[in-house]
Amino acid sequence: MQDLLAELTSGDDTRAENSISSITQLGMAAIPALLDLTRAAEADSRWWAVRALAASPHTQPEHLIPLLSDSAPEVRAAAALALCHHPHESAVEALINTLADQDSLTAGLAGNALAKIGSPSVLSLLEVMKDAPIGIRILALRTLTQICDHRAIPVMMKSLSEESAMLQYWAQEGLNRLGLNMVYIKP
Repeated sequence: MQDLLAELTSGDDTRAENSISSITQLGMAAIPALLDLTRAAEADSRWWAVRALAASPHTQPEHLIPLLSDSAPEVRAAAALALCHHPHESAVEALINTLADQDSLTAGLAGNALAKIGSPSVLSLLEVMKDAPIGIRILALRTLTQICDHRAIPVMMKSLSEESAMLQYWAQEGLNRLGLNMVYIKP
């Protein structure tokens, strides 16, 4: 295992990527070492640990959730992407908080992970739509559009009259996906 971890943290992306399949073949035995690596001082080592965890079918969401708060934006983004591969409703709250990440890639990937989780994310996303800043509401509405849950219809209808063209776009797109593609006229 130590040789594989040395390859993973070698600084050579090709060697690191090539080591991941061998690491994942070790099954559950690799998880503790990868979790230790997520606490390394170097952000690059933490990123590769998350990348390997994302590839492992033995990774649990609770392994990834704490990494959404890493000091390095690239590690947070990798953790959000990893949760797309290991979606579970236990990650909803952390991912909702990550929609406000300063790094737009991380925030967008958190939205993607919430969409992968699906229906269990809807109520939290609807709460976000009540009073979050516009950028976060846009991400939340985009995510609701991807989930296609009828509980979002009132929020989508309300968003059609927002000043934000992006909110209007995602509201219209969401209503179209829900089969409510009609012309909306305000009386």
